[in-house]
Order: sequence, then structure tokens, then C-alpha cells
Amino acid sequence: MSERISVAKTYKLYVGGKFPRSESGRVYPVNDARGKFLANASLASRKDARDAVGAARSAFAKWSGATAYNRGQVLYRVAEMLEGRREQFTAEVAAAEGIAAKKAETLVDAAVDRWVWYAGWTDKLATVFGAANPVAGPYFSFTTPEPTGVVAVFAPQSSSLLGLVSVVAPVIAAGNTCVVVTSEQRPLPAITLSEVLATSDLPGGVVNLLTGGTAELSPWLAAHADVNAIDPTGVPLEARTELERAAAGTVKRVLRVPAKEPDWTAEPDISRLRAFLEHKTVWHPTGV
Repeated sequence: MSERISVAKTYKLYVGGKFPRSESGRVYPVNDARGKFLANASLASRKDARDAVGAARSAFAKWSGATAYNRGQVLYRVAEMLEGRREQFTAEVAAAEGIAAKKAETLVDAAVDRWVWYAGWTDKLATVFGAANPVAGPYFSFTTPEPTGVVAVFAPQSSSLLGLVSVVAPVIAAGNTCVVVTSEQRPLPAITLSEVLATSDLPGGVVNLLTGGTAELSPWLAAHADVNAIDPTGVPLEARTELERAAAGTVKRVLRVPAKEPDWTAEPDISRLRAFLEHKTVWHPTGV
């Protein structure tokens, strides 16, 4: 019996709840940590980035207008779906990061738990970040948090799943939508996550995933007038200054991140939730 030749997969982008090919038609090979070929991934272009921003903007009103409780339910559903594909994620993380299956399993479990953790925060943001302000007069003064808008997220390069979830989940938990540029050399867990998002209750366009070159896509997203904020975690340190300069042209918020990737297995905190929230203060006269 002749040896079977396995089917080489070519993965697509995830934009607006759909899986389009790159408009450029380009793909690039993805290898495991030992250099063995795994699959082809789409090499996103500037046009793909623009389409992703448009999809994120279109989805923003519905997602930010949903109740905080509903957003929490959706994020919890993502955790349920990810848990159901635990074995597949474990195999992909192990191959991508060159680690033992047991350690990969631990990282996948942590990624599931992280979705649950942020799901629990959605209906607590107003209490923690809002306030009833003391004033010297017959007025009420309330401060309430609101999402920033469309966020461009450059995912960690080394942590293919847990790091990705750690930067995406707080963005959407706060009511924002996002365009995510995945790890360039380790994109397969992110692609599988997009399949989870597509079959969960998350509206199309809330999360848009682009595979390809961070260096190629980052200048265009930083300068795009319809992107409101940037998380440059996955951008090389030497390129961040230029990214911030491009973002300043449209007065974007740029998250300050450490020079080196943090330990994603550490307990999360609320700093990333706070990072992409605006605060609106309303004054209202008291009743007679």
C-alpha cells in the first residue's frame, strides 16, 4: 500500500464573521517549532486591513450597545466552545511553541479560564470605573465608562493562544471591537480560535483576525483614521516609536506595554480593561 500524502491546509482570514482569502491571493508557510511544515496561512494585505477595520466599525454600535450582562454571556460561551475543542488546541499550541503536550494543556486551560474571568467583569465595569461625584450645588454628577471604539491589537509573537486571549478578551469585554494581527510564525491556534468565535454567539465583526506580517500591517493600522486605539504588544521594540508617531496623526490611544512580553500565565488584572475605556461625566439638576 502506497504511503498516503496528507492534505495541506490553506487557512483564511477572519473578517466580519466570514473567512475570506486575502485579496492579494498571497499565502505563506507555517512551520512547527522544529521547522516541519504545518499549513499555509493567508498573508494579509493593506486592503485586508482596511476591510477588517470597516467590519469592526460596522459591528461597534451593536456590540457596545449590548447590555453588559449579555456581553458576559457571549464571552462565557466562547470559553465553553474553546473547552470543547481542548484537544485540538493542545496539539496546535504544542506544535507552535515547541512544548510538551502536558504544558500545552495547561496553557489551553488557562486560556479558557481567562475568557471566564473577563466574562465576569463585563457587568462590573460601571461600578468599579464609574462614580457619583460630589458637587457643591443642586446637581447630580455621574461618571460612566464607555468603550473607546475600534482597537488594533498586535498579538504576542511567542504565546500563540494564552497571550492572544489575554490581549483580545479585555478589549471586547469592555465593549470595543478589534482588528487583531496574529503571531506571524505561530498563527494556527489563533485561526482555530476564529473558528470558535464564528460558531459562538459573538456578532461578526467584533473580532477580526489577520494573519501575516506585523511589520507590513502595523503602519497602515496605526495611521488609519477609523482606528481609535492600538495595543502594540506584538510589535518589535525598535518599531514602536514609529508606530506611535503614525498613531499621533489621528490622536489614537496607544497602550504602554513592557519592552518584553509579560508572563501570560500570571493572574490577570483590570489594567487592560481600563486601558480602552473612556469616561463620560453627566450633570443633571436635582428634582424639586
